[in-house]
Amino acid sequence: MATAVLESSFTEINAFPRETTTRFREITVNTGVNAIPGGIRYPDSAGGFHYEESGKLLPITSNWFIHWSTSGDTLQLLEQSLDINLLNNAVSLKFVNCSLLPGGVHIYETHSHVFILIVTNQTLHRIVLPHPARMYRSEFITEMQMQSVFTDIGKVNFRDSSTSYIIPSVPGHMASSTASSAWITSDGEAVFVIASASGGIVLIRLPPHNVQGSVSIIELKQSSVMQRLLTGWMPTAIRGDQGHLDTPLSLAVRQLESDTFIFSLCQDHKLRMWSYKDQICLLVADMLEYMPVSHDIRHTAGQGHKLRLSFSASMGLCLGVYLSFPKRGQFCIFQLGTTDANRYSLDHISSLYSSQETLVDFSLTSTDVWALWQDEESQTIVKYINFEHNVAGQWNQVFVEPPLEEEIHIGDDHDPRETYLEKLFSPGRFTALALVKALQIYCRGGEKIIDLSWEALKKEVTIAVEMELQGSVTEYEFSQEEYRQLQVEFWSKFYQCCLQYQEAISCPLALFVNSHTALVCLLRKGFISFLVPCFAVDHLYLSSDDQLVTEDETPLTDDASTARDLLLLISCLRRLGETVSGDLAYMMEQALEHLESPEREAEKIMETLLANDNDGVIEDIQNRLQDIRNPVSAMSLLLREMDYATDVEMEGSHGEGQPLSVRMTLAQICGSFAAAAVVCRAAHQSASTRFFLCRDLLILQQLLLRLGENAYLGGGHQLFELQQDLLSQTSYLLYSYYVIRWASQCLSTVVAMDTLEANLQHLSVLELSDSPALIPSKSVSSPQTLLELFFHNVARKRIISLIHAQSDSPLSRGVFSWPHLITMITVYLFQEIWPNNPGFLFPECMMGNCQYTQLQEYVRLISPWCQVNVGSCRFMLGQCYLATGEGHKALQCFQEAATEVGREVFLDRLISSEEEELTSAPRLQFYNKVLRLLEDVGLPELVIQLATTAISEAMEDVRSRAALQTRIFKHHLDLGHNTLAYEALTQNPDPSRQLDCLRQLVVVLCERSQLQDLVEFPYVNLHDEVVSIIESRARAVDLMTHNYYELLYSFHINRHNYRKAGTVMYEYGMRLGREVRTRSGLQKQVNCYLVAMNCLRLIRPEYAWIVQPASGGVYERPGASPKRDHDGESAASPVNRRIEILELKDLQKEYILAQNRLILVQHNPAAAPIAGSASADETVVLLVQAGLFDSALSLCHMFKLSLIPVFEGLAYKCIRLQYGGEQVQAEAWSWLAANQLSLVTTTAESSATDEAWRLLSSYLDRYKTQNAQYHKCVINKLLSHGVPVPDWLVNGYKKVDAAGLLRLYLNYDLLEEAVEFVLEYIDALLGKGHQYFGIERPLSATAPPVWLPYVAIDQLLHALGENQYNISSTHLDQRLRDKLEKYHAVVIQTTTTRKQVV
Repeated sequence: MATAVLESSFTEINAFPRETTTRFREITVNTGVNAIPGGIRYPDSAGGFHYEESGKLLPITSNWFIHWSTSGDTLQLLEQSLDINLLNNAVSLKFVNCSLLPGGVHIYETHSHVFILIVTNQTLHRIVLPHPARMYRSEFITEMQMQSVFTDIGKVNFRDSSTSYIIPSVPGHMASSTASSAWITSDGEAVFVIASASGGIVLIRLPPHNVQGSVSIIELKQSSVMQRLLTGWMPTAIRGDQGHLDTPLSLAVRQLESDTFIFSLCQDHKLRMWSYKDQICLLVADMLEYMPVSHDIRHTAGQGHKLRLSFSASMGLCLGVYLSFPKRGQFCIFQLGTTDANRYSLDHISSLYSSQETLVDFSLTSTDVWALWQDEESQTIVKYINFEHNVAGQWNQVFVEPPLEEEIHIGDDHDPRETYLEKLFSPGRFTALALVKALQIYCRGGEKIIDLSWEALKKEVTIAVEMELQGSVTEYEFSQEEYRQLQVEFWSKFYQCCLQYQEAISCPLALFVNSHTALVCLLRKGFISFLVPCFAVDHLYLSSDDQLVTEDETPLTDDASTARDLLLLISCLRRLGETVSGDLAYMMEQALEHLESPEREAEKIMETLLANDNDGVIEDIQNRLQDIRNPVSAMSLLLREMDYATDVEMEGSHGEGQPLSVRMTLAQICGSFAAAAVVCRAAHQSASTRFFLCRDLLILQQLLLRLGENAYLGGGHQLFELQQDLLSQTSYLLYSYYVIRWASQCLSTVVAMDTLEANLQHLSVLELSDSPALIPSKSVSSPQTLLELFFHNVARKRIISLIHAQSDSPLSRGVFSWPHLITMITVYLFQEIWPNNPGFLFPECMMGNCQYTQLQEYVRLISPWCQVNVGSCRFMLGQCYLATGEGHKALQCFQEAATEVGREVFLDRLISSEEEELTSAPRLQFYNKVLRLLEDVGLPELVIQLATTAISEAMEDVRSRAALQTRIFKHHLDLGHNTLAYEALTQNPDPSRQLDCLRQLVVVLCERSQLQDLVEFPYVNLHDEVVSIIESRARAVDLMTHNYYELLYSFHINRHNYRKAGTVMYEYGMRLGREVRTRSGLQKQVNCYLVAMNCLRLIRPEYAWIVQPASGGVYERPGASPKRDHDGESAASPVNRRIEILELKDLQKEYILAQNRLILVQHNPAAAPIAGSASADETVVLLVQAGLFDSALSLCHMFKLSLIPVFEGLAYKCIRLQYGGEQVQAEAWSWLAANQLSLVTTTAESSATDEAWRLLSSYLDRYKTQNAQYHKCVINKLLSHGVPVPDWLVNGYKKVDAAGLLRLYLNYDLLEEAVEFVLEYIDALLGKGHQYFGIERPLSATAPPVWLPYVAIDQLLHALGENQYNISSTHLDQRLRDKLEKYHAVVIQTTTTRKQVV
């Protein structure tokens, strides 16, 4: 595996954000000054500030810094943290009518405040802001974003005297130097140091910001005489000063012990040190003494000299002086020494000579000098050197970002627009500011473009270029090739415009070095870039031949011979790389994108280079190869150093065992989006370098193979090793770095929140939702690359914990070392995303963030050559296909992934769940997880296919096979595949599951009304179970919702089991009468009984019987809870009932009863709740009440009930009709119509009363009895209501039971009627009207004997005798007695005659 072998060089990393929103809050500062006529425009400048505790692990300000840039009257301040995203961290200050002095911004901090001291050409400003440590007092910071120190800068009152001060001026005089400095004293005063108009130094002291006081001005001159001016400047002519060679070119301030020293590097090439406390010049040193110069130079005023200070505990105060002269420059490093109380000296440490380029800026640390130049071609040059231990004076390299290519190669199969858009919006190439400015110019000054997202800006650019193209077209028809040329022309024009603006904002302004963390930044006009250590391999490949000549060793190996071979090999690779044109490089990248063989493509490139070697480059490379003693060994060393493959997955400790504060701090390190961009850009830079190195190495290997074993390889064994090992290993590394480059350039897709939630739901089905790699990312302000997304959300915490766990890591000691940290992060990040490593977090992260298209592309790129995590990749690809709706492709991927279960970490983690059966085979567990996923997505067809495949793996596992068959059954049933569901049911080896499936089949088919399928299935060995299930369902569900009884009836009929069919329908009818007391329920009950009778009629008479079904409470329903009494105790089981047999006649009776109930309810729906379960007696009563006398009579006959209630009821209705009103008469017609009246035609004059009496008469005629009991009951009913008995009724009754009629009269005290009746009856006996009493022959000697009801007559006489005071009663009594005497006389005479006859 590759190690983090570093060289002394650095690489510049551009990490500008991809956003176009205006981040800077604009604040205008107007102090009321007027613009200076003909004012000088000062050059742009920049600088930085780091907090004192930025290099420590725990403080709030760790890894925080501020950088700024000035341009004319505008100051832009930006605070950044590499650990936390800062809010409101950018501010732009515009000073009206003022120009900011270069380097005129100075920032200081105290325990409670941050002071920003600003110097313009007319004003001084002091901005006081709260210190971050005071803003966040808590020891634990859990948020990933915090407020910047600039949050409240808008509240500052810039017109307040404590904030702003106008510099007094002398008319006609203006300082020739822009040097300035400032600091905060221990008393809180702000002291500004500026150059005076007459030479020398002016100190302007502002009182503490929270104290009222006056401003004091002090001018320091070399004569050590101090002048105090309270209101203005003293003219130079009054003082008699000579010349201005002591005007400072660069100022610096340092507080030491109880004094503050002001260092001034002046135009006379002298360095002066002033004491602020004593206000005297303590030291003057001529810098020309430390460099050889001519006499002319000594008398020439200096212009570009610069001064920097550095303080450390070990070195004390060091001074760095840069002396600028035409065509030469020199750095002089001094250490401030002291001899006694006020005597100081400069101890010369080193003199460093620089090139002829223009020095822009330099920084001094306790060990190094960092310098920034710009050459004649405006190219940026950055170098650094250790001023103590570098005897040879060799500067270390910094590989700055090369300028962007001016021409874009467009493949024949590529669209010019897409190619240019890819180049324009590829991360790390163009800033959004450059694109926006170019777009505004290209659109000829249209509306100002603000607040556009990265995608929106891309769309605007496309529209602008396409509109420009369309506007230039004058012809309506042109060929495709002509249109392509037009596209290239206009897109190239816009691209060139972008290049110009990118070049303008890339102008270097300053270096920023954090001495506590060794962080070095290059401040450019439009953005900030970071300098990171360069790996040894990258260093060798990036170094020019001139630079490699100076190196005779490399940290990659200790063997001098191998190191020499390696350097020579690198020189060949660099030479070869310079020869590979853009077209050839494009060919190789296209081959890798299309998964073609890189070895074959390298061979083609080699053939092309040989065919076009007009400059002898290949010949020169061959000559260089001759000097390499062992090229195979050198190549192997190079390849080993670039290979990050490991055999085990990295595991971070996540800070276990550390205090909470340390763990929380570790969780935040490099947690900002800016840090993620820097880290991933560094990884991209290194990966790109190594990609080109591997490409060139592969081409070189093809050249070696072409030369053959006799040329340079030193034997056939090296040629064999090259062919067998090195070629394939180089291709593998080329592929790996190509994929990493792709991941660092490919932008992630912004995903809607509902999509993320749906994806999280699917992952929860797989029980992977708690994996940190699968947690979706929070929204960001700008698009992230895939690598940034992975690092920020997943890899960062793991990597930081690994680094912290190393005993030799500065992080483990609680301090930051930026070079070490960024290097180790890059190494571990390479290991995390290395395709051939067992770790699988990168694809997991893409899946968790719904990057389906990117994940598919990743799997496509690594599939042909990566032999690790093959099954896991197939599984992820299947997930992508599921998300894009390609279910059948997903199923194929899942099946392919199943073959790798048990071999890969991710798949093992996928099946390692507590809920999974440990007894199941791993592959079956995998299938179960995938089946759950497919079910959650809603793809039943695929579930069936995969479950069918899984069954073949589970032939010996009965439980798993049963579960799979159950799944197949369920989804076939859901899809409506009833026959296939039944087949799956029958193949289930688990009886309990089979029974569950059978129950579900019955229920579902019933709900779908697919009863024919349900009835016609054969149910081999399941007949009784089916019947039991349907019966239990029938008895458990609502009768009106699901009709399982009819299903069961059909089931039995289909199998010709008529008795069971009849039993089912009879039970159905019973329950309907008990539970469904509605008209429809009664109708169904009638039908049920009718069907049951039909079933029994289909059976031979001796078998035409059924068993009386038990009542509903006796059934034991499956799954029902035990019944309990009111005390909560289990109720006793019901005693077994006696079995009752029902024959056809019993069913007929039930049918008639049900039919009459239905008739009742049809006539009177309100009676349904009562009639539903009424007995025969009760039903008769209800029928009578409803006026349905025909039905009541038929029911009485069927059940052999007395007809008396019917006649009494009809009699009562007649009474009501006779004495009721019109409403009663109208209502009577409805029930009269329900009865079959006699054949006598009803006339129009007939009333309802007449019809009712006629109906009663017809019934009495129809239902005659020997004792005329129905007449009696009717007359009794009439008499009980005091209604006169109709003559026809009396006549009918007296023919049958005259005595009974007499008794009725007596019962109701109708004495007169009784007397009249007795008199009439005696007359009939005597022969007068005997036929009206049913007497065939009256009293005579020859006729049969006749009789009188003497008991009743005696009762009548007794009743009449009790009313002897009533004349009428006495009269009736007398008449009756007279008639009786007459009758008795006749009886005696007849008796005598009879005897005589006999």
